[in-house]
Order: sequence, then structure tokens, then C-alpha cells
Amino acid sequence: MLVVLITLSLATLAAPVLTSFLGARAFLVLAAVPAGCLVWVLSVWPSASAPSRTEHVPWVPALHMALDLRLTPLAAIMSVLVLGVGAAILVYCAGYFRGARARKLPVFAAELVAFMAAMFGLVTSDNMLLMYTFWELTSVLSFLLVGYYAERASSRRAAMQALLVTTLGGLAMLVGIITLAHTYHTFLLSELIARAGVAPVTVGVEIAVVLVLLGALSKSAIVPLHFWLPGAMAAPTPVSGYLHAAAMVKAGIYLVAVLAPAFGHLAAWRILVLGLGLFSMILAGWRSLREYDLKLILAFGTVSQLGFLMVLMGTGERDTALAGTAMLLAHALFKATLFMVVGIIDHSTGTRDIRRLAGLRRARPVLAMIAAVAAASMAGLPPMLGFVGKEAALETVSRSGVAPGWVPTVLVVGMAIGSALTVAYSIRFLWGAFGGKGQARPTRAVAGMHAPGPLFLAAPAALATLTLLGGLAAGPLDKVLRGYADAAYPEHAGHGYHLALWHGWTMPLLLTAVIVAVGVGIAQPGSHLARLRRRDSPLLGNADRWYDAALRAADVISLRMTRETQRGSLPTTQATILVTLVALPSAVLALGTRAHGSVTLHVSPVFAPIALLMCAAAVTATVLRNRLATVLVVSVTGYGTGVVFSIYGAPDLALTQFLVETVTLVVFVLVLRKLPPEAPILGSRPSRAARAALGVAVAAMVVTVGVCARIARTAAPLADRLPGQAYEFGYGHNTVNVILVDVRAWDTFGEISVLLVVATGVASLVFRNRRFGAAPRVADVAERVEVPTDPGTTWLRGSALRDPRHRSLVLEVTSRLVFPTIMVLSLYFFFAGHNAPGGGFAGGLTAGLALVLRYLAGGRYEIGETIPLDAGKILGTGLLLSASGAVVSLLLGAPALSSTTLALDLPLFGHIKIVTVLIFDAGVYLIVVGLVLDVLRSLGARLDLEGAPADATSAIPVQRVTGPLNPGGRA
Repeated sequence: MLVVLITLSLATLAAPVLTSFLGARAFLVLAAVPAGCLVWVLSVWPSASAPSRTEHVPWVPALHMALDLRLTPLAAIMSVLVLGVGAAILVYCAGYFRGARARKLPVFAAELVAFMAAMFGLVTSDNMLLMYTFWELTSVLSFLLVGYYAERASSRRAAMQALLVTTLGGLAMLVGIITLAHTYHTFLLSELIARAGVAPVTVGVEIAVVLVLLGALSKSAIVPLHFWLPGAMAAPTPVSGYLHAAAMVKAGIYLVAVLAPAFGHLAAWRILVLGLGLFSMILAGWRSLREYDLKLILAFGTVSQLGFLMVLMGTGERDTALAGTAMLLAHALFKATLFMVVGIIDHSTGTRDIRRLAGLRRARPVLAMIAAVAAASMAGLPPMLGFVGKEAALETVSRSGVAPGWVPTVLVVGMAIGSALTVAYSIRFLWGAFGGKGQARPTRAVAGMHAPGPLFLAAPAALATLTLLGGLAAGPLDKVLRGYADAAYPEHAGHGYHLALWHGWTMPLLLTAVIVAVGVGIAQPGSHLARLRRRDSPLLGNADRWYDAALRAADVISLRMTRETQRGSLPTTQATILVTLVALPSAVLALGTRAHGSVTLHVSPVFAPIALLMCAAAVTATVLRNRLATVLVVSVTGYGTGVVFSIYGAPDLALTQFLVETVTLVVFVLVLRKLPPEAPILGSRPSRAARAALGVAVAAMVVTVGVCARIARTAAPLADRLPGQAYEFGYGHNTVNVILVDVRAWDTFGEISVLLVVATGVASLVFRNRRFGAAPRVADVAERVEVPTDPGTTWLRGSALRDPRHRSLVLEVTSRLVFPTIMVLSLYFFFAGHNAPGGGFAGGLTAGLALVLRYLAGGRYEIGETIPLDAGKILGTGLLLSASGAVVSLLLGAPALSSTTLALDLPLFGHIKIVTVLIFDAGVYLIVVGLVLDVLRSLGARLDLEGAPADATSAIPVQRVTGPLNPGGRA
């Protein structure tokens, strides 16, 4: 199975290349791939001695995650449909897209083959999470395929409609899957079915089953979630013939068939599956009689047949499951054939409207014969496979043991009505497409049509032939199909109903005759039912309009909520967030299970004065009006937090807190230079009191949640084991650093990527028209400004271009002396961080503070003199270096972004051991340095330049600069 998935995936990658060179003929080459995979499936077909074939590929063994694939008899039958009909569709595409625009074909071909791979993965997945992944992949690929004609509004609407309905159903199904897995302690479908059959059913299980069924019903377009399928007819005909006849819409049927042996007896199951399935069969069959578009007739007919299949597969008995399997195969063959016939008609005549088609049977008798065979199977006429399946359905449902006893009778009557409607719309399809309609000559569309080539006719002709042969060979086919029924219901294996073309003069045969007679009567153009079906029924309504109304209601609600919550006021927005933060946890804690236990407070003697200082600073910040003073006071709370970390044995966190607080303070100061020094008094006294109360409530809630979490602990804290495991698996004594660069290295990689985006965004907003470039240097203006050359006049080269009034000799001397020490300290933090407080993040922040010191002492030109590099290049190099850490780990045989050691013997140093995550940490170091450099360039140097007078590029009085400061465009 894995080899099939890999083969189809490689074909997906090759499809755009082949289509670019060969055009539509590439589909013939691609068709050989699913055909070859089909041969493999047939060669390993499950038997009585080997009822299933399993493959287990470990993925994340520590988390018990693996790729579990299982080829059961039902999965094998579905694989035949996915691969066999898929190969026929690809052959059909070679004729359908001949002469089409080559620009779209490569992507379309790749998406279609990828869909085959996703469907095969779906039906062979034993792990429910893996199945859900393929389930959602089919929704996404369906969205892309349905939206092939993206320039058309109808196609975009249809694609979005299908995606929304199936994805929302899939999300509900995911919740149900997780609930079932938690209840039965397994994510494997095979184990779930076995355990559910012997375990008692709880209310939670019933709810979970209903949620799973919502996903299945939406995928298989069962009423009231059916409206997306007729809308999806905006897709190219090969998509309709494959996704909406043989593949995607069968996914829900498949899931119901898998779960029916375990949950088919539940009342909620029978109401949803049997009730909605029967209603869909009747309603959609009636709706198809009102359509004039050939594809829409088939689309509503598909919904009707899917309801039929849902009833058969969902009854939960061996015989009905066998009948459902026969109908499943028959439906895929005749419906795919009819969709391809419609595609040929549309391609040749330019229309699908039955009012514009007359005389096509005389013009294209071969095409009419193919359509007649497929339509006869759809109507359930002998000797077609559809007749065998429908006879089996009527017989097995009538004698099924579904309780209460009147349910089988209702099901048979409903199926008979639906089957009569099926006969009617089959006649309507043939008459509408090929009938003469009383005209002596063909219509203009038929008269001007071009002849379809042999390749165009080959695929539908082959499937129509299989439909006929399947009915004639019902006996041998029974031996193949009953493998699923016997495996799913082993208590009835080997006996019960058998498929056959002739069972004698039985009740189902008599009922078939009545069904055909009624269907012919309904199809008569002058009948009372014909006049009735043309009227709108307000009782049934229109699901498509309900969908539009739901979207409009969602838009209205979202706009009103946005209007109420997003008023452009920062205090209002913050208040909304904080009120939610207080209200939601309070309600959960009040209604949830209360934890029992006690909390022991360990208060250090140093903690009390630190806490009082932090509280005083917080209160002072609320009454100060000077912005700079407020920022300085608020920073006291941050530094106090760092002291608390250090008191309670977290030096690494304390170091990081001190560094982050310092850099944040610098950024605030840089920004506040451009704001008025005093903040206006906003709000009345009651509003300020309300804000204070909200602040106290948030603080109390944070403390309460922390205490409740501590009390609720029932197991030993994981932190107790982390130090030992950090050294054993991460080769480091610094637990925090090992977690960041090893255990959750992927999270850290995402976070540094966000830092890069933030730096780029801030600089782009400030620079506006030119974001890239290094910081300005003295040499950039040396030719136009007289720069003192006496080394004794300045300690920092950038200070030569500063106004002497803004220079501080003490600060320049201190910066010149302290800068190398700080840089050495940053390198120490970097190299020692794996075993001591520090790391790439702390080291980068320390180096950033050194740059800040040089900027404050020497001005904007000193940044360029210190690091004459583009900050963007430093950021990009850091990200590339962090990513290369994953590659190095893989080359050394370890998982990506995990620790492994590299032993080296170096001169002078001797034998050393290097941990590979040092490369990842080096990338973090460079990204933090690049971020600080970008902040200084934008919020520092750039704002300095914009705030300077036009002629004050340099305050040195020896020469006035009249030209631009930087003709190269850099700040």
C-alpha cells in the first residue's frame, strides 16, 4: 500500500512536467500509473485465509505515532473504484482536453493524480488520524479541481461551497474521532470496531458517533448537506465523473460501511443514516426531474443514489452490506459513464441543455448505445449490474432484522419510490440527450457538432461494457464482493443472500416490474406528475438558498460583533480581551470539577521587599503623566520579575528576563522621542476606577488559575525528570536551553521566523520605499563633510558627525572600553548556554545591548561603523543557519533539529565534543543581533534623520551640507 502511495505521489510530481511537454497526451502516460497500481491491488486481494494486509511504518515512536495501512476486502473494492475508474478518467482527459489551453493543464493533471493518491490513502488507512488527514486532503483537492475555471464566478462559488460544507463536516468528525479514541483507547479502526462490539455504549459514544456521521453525511452529500454537489457541476466533466460519481462522494459511504458493524444498532445512527438516506433518495430523485441541464440531472441522481447506498451500508447486517457493495460498484460504473457521455455531448455540441438537443441518437448512435447501457443499469433493468444490486437491496432489506418491525417495510416502500424516480430520470436523461422530440431535423447544436474521436469514446465504452458484464457475471462477482460482508459480519459468514442475475419469480422481481411501470408513467411529459414536478414546493424549500442565508447571517453577525468590539479604541479593545480573560476561566472554574488539595507557600526573605517595590512601581505607573517616567517605572516590574526568577532557582530565565526588559526599554525610549512628553488624561474618574478594578481582577484570575493548576496535579511533576533527561538525550545541563533547541526546536524555529518577519515589517513601515541596506557610515558623507582626522578628538568614529552639544565624552570612553567586554560576554553566553545560563537568545540580546550602547554614545553613524552589514542579510543568514542545523542532525543519523554529538581532535584544544544544536543556536544568535540592528536602523537612525532639519545633516560648523545625506538611498 505504501508503494502505491509513493508511486502516485511521484506521478503527481511528474504530471506537470509531462503535461508541459506532451500536452493532453500526457494523460495517457499518467493513466498507466493507477492502472499498474490496480494490478498490484488485484495481486494481493484479501482472501479467506488472509482477510487483510497490514503495513506499519513508524513515524514518531516516542509518541506512538505511525503510518498504519490496512487493505481489507472493502478497502480493496474501493481501491478498484479509485484506481480503475481513475485510470479510465485519465484516458478520457486525453480527448476532453485536446486543444485546451496548456497553461492550466499541468496543475490540473497533478491535482487529479494527487486526488487519487489521497483517496487511496483514505480507504487504506487504519489509523483514524491518518484517515482524517487524507479526508481533508480530498476536500482541498476537490476545491482546487472544482475551481478549475477560476475566472468564472460560478466555479469559484461552487468550489468554496464544497470546501466549506465538507470541511465543517470534517471538523465535527475530528472531534468524534478523538472522543472515540479516548473512550476505546485506540486510534486504529480495526481495534476500535473490535472493542466497540463488546463494550457498553455511553452517551458520550453516541454523541461521538453522531459527530463522525456529520462528516460522512456532508462528504456524501446527504440531505440537508447535499446542495454542494449539484453546484460542483461547474467543474470540468472529468472531475464530475471521478470525484462526484466514483471517488470523493463514496468516502462517506465507505466510513459508514466500516463503522456499521459496531454502531449500526444505535438509535441515533438509524435515524441519521437510514432516515436521511431514504429521504435523500426520494427528494433528490424528484428534484432531478425538474432539471434541464444534463449534468444537473445526473448530479441530483447521484445524491439520490448516495442516499440509497447509505441505507444499504448503514443497516448493519451482512446481506444488506453485500447488496450495498454491489450497488456501490454498479453506481461508480454507470454514473462515471454517463458523466463522460455528457462531457462528450457538451464538448461536441457546446450545450448540455436538453431543450437544445434533438436528433443526437441518429447522429451519434454509438454514443447513444453507450448511454443507453449505463442508463439501463442506473434504472435497474436486467441484465445490468444495477439490476443485480437493486434486486439484492429489495430482497435483503425486506427481510432484515432492523427493529422495530415496521422499519423494513418503510425502507422497502421508500426504496421502491426512489427507484421509480430513478427510472423516471433515467428516461428523462436519455430522452433529453438523444430523443428526437418530434422534430424532423436535428437542432442547430446537434447539426453543427463534431465527431468525438475513438479515444474520447474508449473510456465510457469500457465502463459501460463492465456494467453489462458485471450483471451477466453476477455469480463470480458474488464470490469477490461477499468477502467484505463475511469479514465485517463473521457471525453470518458463509450463508445468507448471494448475488445472482436470476433468483426466480420472487417478490423483488414483481416489485421491479411495478417500479419500472410507475417510473415510465412519471416520465411521460403529459402526465399529472410531470405538471406537478414543474412547480416550486415551498414545503421542501431550497437548500442552496438556505446556505446563502446562513452565509449572509454570519456576515451580519460578524459585522455587528466587529462594530461593537473593534471601535478603533485601544482601551476598548484591551478591555474586551481582559474581560474575556476574567469571565471565561471564572465560569469554567465555577462549573467545573473542583480540585482538592493545599498549597504551601515558600516565601524568601528577599521576596517581600521586591514584591512591595514592584507593587509600588505598578501603582505609580497608573498616576504618572510623563511617558518616559512611566516606561521607566514599568520596567521596574520587569526587573523585579527577573529577581524573583533568580531567587527561586531559575537563573537562565532571570538572565533572559533582564536582557529582554532592557532591550524593550530601549525600544520604548527610541519611540517616545517622537511623542509628546506628557500623556493626555483620558476618561473620567469612574472609568479610571473601572480600569483599576479590571486590572485587579485579571491579576487575581492569573493567581487563581495558577493555584488551581497546582492543586489539581495528581502525578509527579514532569520538571522533576527534565534535568536528567536533558543531559541524557540533549547532552546539556541547562534544561531550559535544551528544551528550546532540542525538545521544542520546531517551535523555536517558528518563533525566530516570526522575529524575522517582525523586524522586516517594522523596518519596512519606517523606511517605506527602501527597506534593505546597511546603516550609514562616516565614509558615505566624508567627501561632502569635513571630518576631523585627529584621533584625539573622538573615541568613536561616528561621533565625529554629531552635534558637540549632544556628545558625552564619558559615555564615548565607556562605550569604547566596555563594548569588547560585552561582546566577549555575549559569546560566553552563547557557547556556555547548553550547560550554564545563557544560550543563543541570551547571547544575541547581550550583543544587541552592546550595539545599543554604541548607538547611544556615537549616534546613527556609529551603527554602520560597528557592523557595516545589512541587517536583512544577518537575519537571513541566521534563519538559514538554524535550518541547516536540521540537515546536520539528519546527516549524523539523528532526527531533524535534535541533539547529537560530534567528537573532534583539534590542535591545542585536544579532544572536544560539539553538540549539533550549537549550529541551531548560532542561527538564533544572529537573528537576535539582526533584529536589534534593524530596530536601531529604523526606530533609531531613520527617525533621527527624519527629525533633523533639512540642512542639519552634520552639526560640524566647518561645512554645511546642502546635498542629500545618503545618495545611495540608505538611512
